Amino acid sequence: MYKIIAKKQLNSAVEEMVVHAPYVARKCEAGQFIILRVDEAGERIPLTIAEYDRANGTVTIIYQVVGHTTRLLAALNPGDSIVDFVGPLGQPTHLARHTRVLGIGGGVGAAPLYPQIRALHEMGVACDVILGGRSREFVILEEKFAPVVENVYVTTDDGSYGEKGVVTDKLRSLVASGVRYDEIIAIGPLVMMKFAVLAAKELGIPTMVSLNPIMIDGTGMCGGCRVTVGGETKFACVDGPDFDGYLVDFDELMRRQGMYKEEENHICKIGRG
Repeated sequence: MYKIIAKKQLNSAVEEMVVHAPYVARKCEAGQFIILRVDEAGERIPLTIAEYDRANGTVTIIYQVVGHTTRLLAALNPGDSIVDFVGPLGQPTHLARHTRVLGIGGGVGAAPLYPQIRALHEMGVACDVILGGRSREFVILEEKFAPVVENVYVTTDDGSYGEKGVVTDKLRSLVASGVRYDEIIAIGPLVMMKFAVLAAKELGIPTMVSLNPIMIDGTGMCGGCRVTVGGETKFACVDGPDFDGYLVDFDELMRRQGMYKEEENHICKIGRG
């Protein structure tokens, strides 16, 4: 059993939870994830490791309450326990000693982006970050990024905070102003990553993305998380979750992500009674 140490509401749909998981905390690196089950009868869901504290043996996860299992997770409080918390899984992010890197985080994508940017900062790499959301409420972790980057830029679809527009608008304006980036790390909704990669490719900036497709076992056995990268089949759980954005078939991935929407909605209705 894995005890919940702390919990915080980040907005109306997103929560942060600190879990005591000393083995995972000792071994994990930026870019990796865990798979948890809330209880013995629960389903397995993957969640990115947003932060870790090796000394205290804790791992921080951030999740959006959208389905049956995340609703069960949201019902727990500090002092409660999670039955399974397996990890670290996936490949650690390959972090190069570039001169300057731009992170782009869309919504909850800021969670997996943060440990990568923090690790680059610790390596002495200068970083900027663009955080995007539908409105101010959905821009998260701005205060965490501030100490580890030179600039935090915020865009919102409705203009309620930061600059009105989408993250690719800000990317283009930064490059047009003369800022040069050696690499972009873009994490967020699939459609956001797709268009961030298209913009970055036009600008000639290599771009890494982090994928979170349908995943069951996290060990490459089920094949549920297969993605086409550079014309080859890869498994996000063991080959990723980070991939060269130029090579990812986003259109295929988005079709696969929507395959079980009807079943997911049915399960959510059952979970609500």
